[in-house]
Order: sequence, then structure tokens, then C-alpha cells
Amino acid sequence: MAAESLRRALLGALIAAGAVLAFAARAAAPSPADSPAAATVFELRIDGDIEPILAEYIVNGIEEANRDRASLILITINTPGGLDTSMRSIIQAILQSKVPVVNYVTPTGSRAASAGFFILLSADVAAMSPGTDTGAASPIIAIGGQPIQIDDTLHKKIVNEATAYLRSYVAKRGRNVDLAASAVTDAKAFSEKESLDGKLIDMVAASPEELLSKLDGRTITRFDGTTVQLSLAHATVVERDMTPREKFLSWVVQPDVFFILLIVGALGLYTEFTHPGMFAPGVIGGIAAVLALFAMHLLPVNLTGIVLIVLAMALFVLEAKYPTHGILGVGGVISMVLGALMLVRSPWTGMGVSLSAALGVAIPFAIIVIILMRFVLRSRKWKLATGREELIGEVGEVTEPVGAGAGSGMVRVHGELWKAAASAAIPRGARVRVTKMQGLTLEVEPVKPAQS
Repeated sequence: MAAESLRRALLGALIAAGAVLAFAARAAAPSPADSPAAATVFELRIDGDIEPILAEYIVNGIEEANRDRASLILITINTPGGLDTSMRSIIQAILQSKVPVVNYVTPTGSRAASAGFFILLSADVAAMSPGTDTGAASPIIAIGGQPIQIDDTLHKKIVNEATAYLRSYVAKRGRNVDLAASAVTDAKAFSEKESLDGKLIDMVAASPEELLSKLDGRTITRFDGTTVQLSLAHATVVERDMTPREKFLSWVVQPDVFFILLIVGALGLYTEFTHPGMFAPGVIGGIAAVLALFAMHLLPVNLTGIVLIVLAMALFVLEAKYPTHGILGVGGVISMVLGALMLVRSPWTGMGVSLSAALGVAIPFAIIVIILMRFVLRSRKWKLATGREELIGEVGEVTEPVGAGAGSGMVRVHGELWKAAASAAIPRGARVRVTKMQGLTLEVEPVKPAQS
């Protein structure tokens, strides 16, 4: 019995020791969050004009990365600029992100111009690929990509406000404030080497892999002053693409597409109203008009552009109605082109409806509207081909003599026999023309024979 008790005691001691060793091993092992293999990099892309849907995509991506507790957010940039409101939405999301953000101008040949320059410098780490450039961030007011002159006081207000906004976060990022401001005040642009030497960016990397390798183990200072050491040795890159909805809406809010949708909507509804019963033009026009209204809600639309386009439509209709030898038509084309170029305003870039799109839409639209309107006007002069009105002016033959005002005679018109009346007697066999119809009686007059 003593031996049995000793054996049980030893077995219990071994089990307890094993449990203690297992607990100690689990405590000493790194947690998945602390393991290098658990590092996740969210990759977002800014490619093309910066507009509201692209801003929504970037902001949503940053929020998703924060919810998933990613290790890093990587935003690749290749943009000529964009809208001020969209740019500020992206910058605000970057500055408020709890996850460190790296902005990276890539691939080779890309640029971060105008609004892209503002976004590039807002990140915790700014990087560029060889053969890229940034800067040229002077605010301008443009029509169709062509700058226009504005009041000096207004220009100073815009430049000073833009410079102050840039300084507000560039200084806290530890970058060269004076050099950054020169991109706004003097429209200076910088290559990747000039940006690095001037302390506008933090590093130059030839590829995303090289960039992550350089960032691994690097300690960065966040916007709030705290420091974070990046651990990216075994990072998993998660590419967050636009959803199908975001891709479609991003296409809709392009200025050229918006203008085309606006004109297609107007043309479709005009065709349906002037030629009722066709249905297809009305359906297509209605859908295009709704999409154009959606884009109008997001884009900075100029009321002057809308008025000029409406004026152009009125001139096209008048051209079809009055013989002006094309003067009103040409005026309408000019009005529509100017309206298209003024349609979308952007104080930061020349983004707007392109001249090629304006001409490519205005001229065919003018031709179609004028032709349709002339068909409508011409159809109003056509004689009705059905009902009583069809008989007026038709020629028939007297089958029974017609007395003066008697109405007792008969005539054959269109192969049908009708009672007839006339102001003078008409013999049988004479040719007569119908002048009026009273009930079921035709008033006729003799047709004079042709003179040889």
C-alpha cells in the first residue's frame, strides 16, 4: 500500500510539473499580434484625378485598416491633382489615422502634382520612386484646362490660405516648410532626389518591396508626437481595390462623362417629348439625366456653364424654326462649347471638361436637335391621311347629277359613293373636287379641264 501511494504521488507531481512547463512555454511564446508574421500592410491607390469617389475610397480604406488593426497603410500615388474638397478629406483621414501611413509616388514616371503634393507630405513617411516628381501646387482657376486671370486680391487669398494649410501639418511632420511652401507660392516642382535632399520626403525606393525593407525596424514620429517602431520583416500586403460601386461612380463623376451624360439626358428627353411613343429615348435619357444630377451633386458645377448649355439648346430650336442660314446654329455650338468648358470649376487644377469632348458632343447634338425639330415643324404642315379631313381636296366623279344646293346627287370618291351638293348644277360624268364635308354630304365644285 505504501508503494502504491508513493507511485501515485510521483505521477501527480509529474503531471503538475508538465502543466507548469506548458504554461510557461505559452507565456514565453510571442503573441500573434507581436509576431512578425502577423504584420499586415494595407495598400491603397491614388491613380488619376482626385475626385469625391476616389476620396471616399481612400477614406474608407484607411478606416478599414484601423478597424483591422493593420501594421501600416501604404498609399501609392500617381496623380496630376484634383479637387480641393476631396484632397482635404484624404489628408484629414491620414492625419487622424491610428495606423501609420506611408505615401509613395510610384511607379517610375509617376507624379504627385498639385493636390497630390499636399497629400504626399501629409503622411507619416513620404517616399518616391526614381524618375518621379512632385510639387507644382500653385492654386489656379482654369476653364477647360486653361488658366484664367482673376483679381489679385482673390489670388493672394487663395495662395495664402493654401500655404497656411500646408504649413499646418508639414511642420509637425518635421519637413522643410519653406521649400514646401515654394511649391505653392512659386509653383516649384521637385524630382525625387531634390525632394530627398530638401527634406520634403523621407526616402527613395525603387519598389514597394524595397520600401518595406527600409521601413522595417524604423522608428517614426506620429502627428500627435508619439513614436512607433515599425516591424515589417514578414509583412503581408493586402491590396484594397475599389468596389464595383466605387469604380462605376468614379467613372460617372469624371467631368467629360458628366457632360456627356447631361447632354444624352437632355437629348433623350427632348426626343421623347417631340416623338412620343418611342420609349427608348425617354428611358435612356431619364437614366442619363439622373446620373448627371448625381455627378452634379458631387462636382463643383458652375451655374454659368449650365445657363450657356440651356441657351445653346434654345438656339438650336430657333435655328430649326427660322431661316437664319446657320447663324443661330453656329451660335448654339459656341455657347455649348463655352458652357462645357465652364461647367466644372476647380481652383486647384485645370480639371474640367476637355475641349475635344466639348466639340465632340456639341456639334452632333446641334445637328440632331435641328433635324428633329425640323421634322416636327414639317409634320405639322402635313395633311391628315385619315378621317374626314382625308377627303378634302380629293377629286371624284359625278355618278348622279348634282343640283344647285340640292344635295341629291352622288359622287364617287376613293371608290366610295357619297351624297353631294354644289352651288351650281353639275352633270353626270363630270370631275369634281371636294371642298367641304357636312355630315355625310360632300360639298363639291367642278374641276376645270386642262387647257391645251
